[in-house]
Amino acid sequence: MKVIISPAKKLNEKSCDISSKSTIPFSKESEVLVNTLRDFSQDQLISLMGVSSSIANLNKDRFKNWSFPFENSSKPAIFMFDGAVYNELDAQTLEQSDILYMQDNLRILSGLYGILKPLDKIMPYRLEMGTKLEVNGYKNLYEFWGDKITKQLSSECEEDDIIVNLASNEYSKALDLNSFKNVVTPIFKDFKNDKLKVISFFAKKARGSFARFIIEDKPKKIEDLTSFSGLGYQFSEINSKNEIIFTR
Repeated sequence: MKVIISPAKKLNEKSCDISSKSTIPFSKESEVLVNTLRDFSQDQLISLMGVSSSIANLNKDRFKNWSFPFENSSKPAIFMFDGAVYNELDAQTLEQSDILYMQDNLRILSGLYGILKPLDKIMPYRLEMGTKLEVNGYKNLYEFWGDKITKQLSSECEEDDIIVNLASNEYSKALDLNSFKNVVTPIFKDFKNDKLKVISFFAKKARGSFARFIIEDKPKKIEDLTSFSGLGYQFSEINSKNEIIFTR
C-alpha cells in the first residue's frame, strides 16, 4: 500500500533530532527549477507565485542559498512541512517501526522536488505544483514533471499495490493515476446547514489523521481502510469512482 499526500506551504525550520541519509530522487531537475527561479526579481516572484513581497523576498533568498548536496538548513521532509495534514499525522510521536513503514509507504508530492520519501532531506522552499513556471520549453510544472514522478512511484510499487490518494487535486493530477491498478481516494464530508459537504480545513486534518491510521494499523486491503474512525468520522460508502466516503 502506498499513500500520497501534498506538501505544505507552512514550514517548520527548527532543527530536528532525527537525522537521515535519505536523499531526493530528482536533484538535477530540482536544480534546474532553482536556477530558473534565481533569475526572477522580487516583483516577478510576487506575480508568479501570487504572494506578498515579504514571502517573495524570503523565497528569493531561499533559492539563492539552495545547493545540493544539502548541508545546513536541511531536514527530513516529513518534519519540514507543517500545517493541518502534518499536525494530525504527527510524525514526531510515531514509534520507530512506524517511521520505517512510513518511509517505505508514504510519498509526498512536491512542486520543487517532484516526489519525496518522508525522510528525504530537503531545503526550505515555496513552489506550488500549480505554479505556471515556464522552464526549458515546458509551460508549467505539470509538463516539467511529466511522467517522471509517475514512473518513480510505479517503480516503487508492487503490481497489486493499493494507492491511497490523500493529496489535493492540485498535486494528485501531477500523477497519471490511471496507470495504477488500484487507486482509492478517501473523501471526508461534514454535516453543515443540513447538508454534507467537504470543508477544506477539516478535510486536511482528516487526511493527516487517515495517513497516521494507515502507518500505525498497516491495512492490507481496501476494505480494511473503512475501519477508520479518527476525528469522529465514520465510513459511509465506496462509490463508483473508488472514493471512500467518510462522514461526521
